[in-house]
Amino acid sequence: MTKIAFICRRGPHGTASGREGLDALLATSALTESLALFLIGDGVLQLLREQSPQGILQRHYAPTFKMLELYDVEEVYVCAASLAERGLTAEDLLIPVTVLSPAEIRHQWDNFTTHISF
Repeated sequence: MTKIAFICRRGPHGTASGREGLDALLATSALTESLALFLIGDGVLQLLREQSPQGILQRHYAPTFKMLELYDVEEVYVCAASLAERGLTAEDLLIPVTVLSPAEIRHQWDNFTTHISF
């Protein structure tokens, strides 16, 4: 069975990649249960609470991440180093996540046959 890792490395605003990646993840979840979301680098900002993108005329799609549970996406991994570099903790995020060190993230990636970055 193909296991798919969606990897988000970019912040939530400035490009549509975050929203498009989330849409792709949700669509793929209808086809397989073997998938996970990894947020590293600026990607951790995708899950930040209390965003106000309307001020920069962007669509506020972050609440859509709360739909992951309804779509049975249970594996959401966030890089501990990326959080620390931005002065954040898991409590600053919209949804429950598993915080992993960079080495642990690399180890988890090895469990997936397909990697999709956005």
